[in-house]
Amino acid sequence: MTLLARLTEKSWEGPAPLDIRDRPSAGAVGLVTYFAVALVMFSLLIAAYLMRMGLHSAMGHASDDWTPMPDPPLLWVNSTILLLSSAAWERARRSVGGQATHWAMIGAMLGLAFLCGQLLLWRHYAQGGYYLGANPANAFFYLLTALHGCHIAGGLAATARAFALQSLRAIGLCALYWHFLLALWIILAALLLST
Repeated sequence: MTLLARLTEKSWEGPAPLDIRDRPSAGAVGLVTYFAVALVMFSLLIAAYLMRMGLHSAMGHASDDWTPMPDPPLLWVNSTILLLSSAAWERARRSVGGQATHWAMIGAMLGLAFLCGQLLLWRHYAQGGYYLGANPANAFFYLLTALHGCHIAGGLAATARAFALQSLRAIGLCALYWHFLLALWIILAALLLST
């Protein structure tokens, strides 16, 4: 059954056309919907970033208000940590019983390490004089990484709930969420590093 059919079905009008086991869970439908909303939000921010950066380029660098931030090694370290977190979550998704919980815990701890690493990166930039209000490139960097960090924090909250429920289905949904965060981070990092 497609997502659209699931969202438009009228369960009060009679028996479901398919066996209940063939239907995606409410959590899966909610997660896909969440992905769509997050993609739209980040797509709009990326478009604004590119337009603002393009305006600077179109002006022939006559404006000094767009100064890209340097690429510290910590950015690569954090990216590697998030990649390892996603790998641990995939291992959790493919495991059963206690092994799934074990790998999910490792994935969550690596996610927390990524979040702490991002805070260290912000501190590094602030100590280097790259403040939020210094120029638009800095503002976009902080905005995009802060929103991604909020999504990481949300993933940690969902992970805590999955542990409380002790549900393999919830762990599987968390794994998909963390894969989404990794894919999103790769896009954001590529965008920020390309400028």
